[in-house]
Amino acid sequence: MTKIYFVRFVFLAAALMLAASVPVSAQRDKNDKNRPNQDPTERPRNVKPEIKEAYRRWLDQDVPYIITKEERRAFMALQTDEERENFIENFWRRRDPNPDTEENEFREEYYERIAYANERFTSGIPGWRTDRGRIYIAWGKPDSIESRPSGGAYDRPAYEGGGTTTTYPFEVWFYRHLDGVGDGIEIEFVDPTGTGEYRIARNANEKDALLMVPGAGLTLSESLGLSSKGDRISGINSNNTYTREQDMPFRRLEIITALQRPPAVKYGDLQSMVGGDSGVLDNNPLNFDLRVDFFRQSEERVVVTFTIQTPNRELQFENEGGIQTAKLNIFGRITAVSGKRSGIFEDAVTTYATQEELATMRDRKSVYQKAYTLTPGTYKVDVVVRDVATGNRGIINQGFTVPRYDDKLLSTSTLVLASTLRPTEERDIGAMFVIGNAKVIPNIEGVYKKGQDVGVYMQVYNAGIDQTTLRPAVDVEYVLTKNGKEVLRQPENWEGLSDSGQRLTLARLLPTGFLDTGEYEIKVMTRDKVSQQVVENKGKFRIVD
Repeated sequence: MTKIYFVRFVFLAAALMLAASVPVSAQRDKNDKNRPNQDPTERPRNVKPEIKEAYRRWLDQDVPYIITKEERRAFMALQTDEERENFIENFWRRRDPNPDTEENEFREEYYERIAYANERFTSGIPGWRTDRGRIYIAWGKPDSIESRPSGGAYDRPAYEGGGTTTTYPFEVWFYRHLDGVGDGIEIEFVDPTGTGEYRIARNANEKDALLMVPGAGLTLSESLGLSSKGDRISGINSNNTYTREQDMPFRRLEIITALQRPPAVKYGDLQSMVGGDSGVLDNNPLNFDLRVDFFRQSEERVVVTFTIQTPNRELQFENEGGIQTAKLNIFGRITAVSGKRSGIFEDAVTTYATQEELATMRDRKSVYQKAYTLTPGTYKVDVVVRDVATGNRGIINQGFTVPRYDDKLLSTSTLVLASTLRPTEERDIGAMFVIGNAKVIPNIEGVYKKGQDVGVYMQVYNAGIDQTTLRPAVDVEYVLTKNGKEVLRQPENWEGLSDSGQRLTLARLLPTGFLDTGEYEIKVMTRDKVSQQVVENKGKFRIVD
């Protein structure tokens, strides 16, 4: 033992002598090298400012069921309260079904849903946090409810296996259609604890109070010995002979998953494209044409029609019950030069054809029209059209100026060359393409087959009346030219016109049987006999075989 201690003492002494032999400057250099350049306690703290409680409450309690992941991420990245206020305003504006009114109907209804959920579904936790509250707030009132608040004896329907059992309290909510979820959606809620807190059921067995009781509450198949209750409990080899598609395990999980996603904003994808910077939509853009026309309503109000025309060959027809069907979604937004939204329209348009008519229908066009009353000024309209079957989309951004009609000067509406022009009928009331007493479907491409009449429609304003003849004191001539050469000149005789005074309507059908194929220009010359004012309107069309 003495030798061992002696050896340790010798090594310790040697180590001390070696340390003493190292220069002090070398030790200082080593210490300086390892020493941090700055005292960590003196560094500025990188602390992100906390979001105010009001904004946190809005995010976590007001809109958690309808805000998307992208919107939540964007909100969390905002730095100032002003940015958050603008975000919240735009959030509700995107969901406003009628942006042209002061009220936001969706927001008002949404907060009414929260109040209803808190009143009806509270059960130890606030109603808005329960499963029923979440579904009601996000998706609205169901179309029907089957409620068994006391549970008790229950005769299973065939698609649940038949037989009789006893159930916990449960409810079944039915929705005819939920966007992004499906049609004929049934949502089952079960209260297994008897506390009033109903939870979404993943299968029909969750409401069965006798599920774990041996020999009790058997299905018809189990009572006949064709299957085992243990298999039903484990989910293995369950009897799916009469199970509906919507009750299949994977389908039910798919529905539950879809219900947990925020409801899609109607045509939200189309609306978001309107504000995009890129003109490239996809590899297969949908081609369509847009036409804007103006018709005076008063000195300060003008009826503006937006006509959208798509060749049917651009659309995908699908068989639905033996009928070939093509579907379009159309979204349009009208914006004043100040940036204020002046109107918005969104519609679904469907074109039908039998199998025999399909070939002919593909050579035709689908036409849609929306009319708005605007004040004179400069505007922009953004229109997006999408083929539902293929997803192909197209967009047009077009500026236009709504004219100001002086109540003392001779003026006219837009000259419309129509594919269909006829007096209105009773079935036309409230329909598209009705202007005054005429149904006018514009031919935007201006292509007519030889022998097809060219409809010419225009309104004349502030035309004087000849007190002697009681006819308009204006002369109107139709001049048709081809390659600069006059082909036809015909005066308007005003026969059959019922309008007078402030508005005259020109509605004529120009036959084309005597015309050769080619490009034509038509001029409508309007001259006031009293003031000698002249208004000239032009339009072009093409005759094909």
